[in-house]
Amino acid sequence: MITKGIKELCAEAEAEIETIKAEDAIKLMDDPDVQIVDIRDVRELWREGAVPGAHHAPRGMLEFWVDPVSPYFKEIFGSGKKFVFFCAGGMRSALATHAVQRMGLTPVAHIEGGFGAWKEAGGPTEVKEKK
Repeated sequence: MITKGIKELCAEAEAEIETIKAEDAIKLMDDPDVQIVDIRDVRELWREGAVPGAHHAPRGMLEFWVDPVSPYFKEIFGSGKKFVFFCAGGMRSALATHAVQRMGLTPVAHIEGGFGAWKEAGGPTEVKEKK
């Protein structure tokens, strides 16, 4: 039996990370010092759409892509930008942001309510075609 559920894990993460409203994240889209990062599964992007200019980093690979000594490291995560993560509803991105912050990646934040909140706030979206 588990001793701590997802609600508790997310609450712990939220207590230690920066959380921003979707309205504020939309305003950051054109900031050259900010990179919005979509951690959803690629099938979610195909089905629901994507944020224009967001970098796709699937949740399952995120820590590997962030770690500069990993064979999977992605240069974008060494750029020095502020990274703003989002998922569909904000739970996975809270955990992801907490994980990379604990790894030493800063500054980082996540979007409260995720892609759903982004769309509700009128944020732009685009269709992602299967490759």
